[in-house]
Amino acid sequence: MPLSPARSLSTAPVVALGLLGGYLTARETGLRPLGGVVLGAAGVFAGRTWLAKRGPAVTAALAAVYVLGFGASHPLAKKVGAWPSVLAVTAVSAGASWALVDRD
Repeated sequence: MPLSPARSLSTAPVVALGLLGGYLTARETGLRPLGGVVLGAAGVFAGRTWLAKRGPAVTAALAAVYVLGFGASHPLAKKVGAWPSVLAVTAVSAGASWALVDRD
């Protein structure tokens, strides 16, 4: 299956799919590493577009937001619950991706 050109991809939905899909995969299968595979694959897929459209600095910043959001969702979930936590970090990460890459 050929990939769409990096410059034509909207990354915010891919970021949302990675965070939400990774969480759901881990939760429903009981295999946390499998959720990590979903998270990682979506991150790499979005990252190729970030790099093609905005260069390494924006790519590094968005990758940090994505990975740190994943990490922050765990302690946040203890305070607000799993779903609110996952939805919050997904909104921040996908919003940043849209604002910095997809908007134009």
